[in-house]
Amino acid sequence: MEVYAMKSLTELLQAMPYPGRVVIVGALAGGQQCVLYAITGRSPSSQARRLEIDAMEQKIFVRPTDEETLRTGNPDLLVYEAIMCGKDGIAVSNGKQTTDVFSALRAGAHAAPVLLAGLAGWEYEPDEPNWTPRISGCITDGGGLSVLKRAGNGGVLRNTFEFPLIAGQGRMVATYTGENANPLPSFAGEPRILALPFASAQEAAEALFEALAPSAGAPDFRVAAAAAVKSHSGAVSLQVKNRHAE
Repeated sequence: MEVYAMKSLTELLQAMPYPGRVVIVGALAGGQQCVLYAITGRSPSSQARRLEIDAMEQKIFVRPTDEETLRTGNPDLLVYEAIMCGKDGIAVSNGKQTTDVFSALRAGAHAAPVLLAGLAGWEYEPDEPNWTPRISGCITDGGGLSVLKRAGNGGVLRNTFEFPLIAGQGRMVATYTGENANPLPSFAGEPRILALPFASAQEAAEALFEALAPSAGAPDFRVAAAAAVKSHSGAVSLQVKNRHAE
């Protein structure tokens, strides 16, 4: 089994020119529960999006910046609730499965059963030839991550990971390996371990967005980054960083 050393956000993501979507679950330096989400995109329809906050509903959702451009892709795969927070925990994903994971949250429940129940009716995205994995995460009694990806025979590989929340540390999955290729190779292996030395949701969201910046001369695939942080008292802080304005 491959062992992954803990890295910074920048170290990890600079080695992944095109990660696709990114989900991180962990805890900030002060021990607050934290979920991070990021979108990158190569096509105009993938770029024509932004993340927005619904403070009343305690959620972050993806919405289009240009409806006409968005329709050149598959809106059903491009517009969704990305992060949802509630009294029983936090759910995050790269698609409409977020609502099902959120519905499966139960106070005190372990993360793996929550993900298995919430994702039972889902599989990888139908975007041949990439067959983009559905990546999801949650925080309940600890943290969890899931990757649903295509098997060689067209079936579904369901990889679920559960881990304790450690202050200043998180675990990450992405939709792709990071190689900018055609077709895009699906994420492989266990979640990567990374440091979360941040004090707030705003600091974490901005750090994630900057970590996705391209190297000199490379295209900028960034769309948006977001953070949801739950304090020890249960208060939720939501922050987003968008590349594109309204």
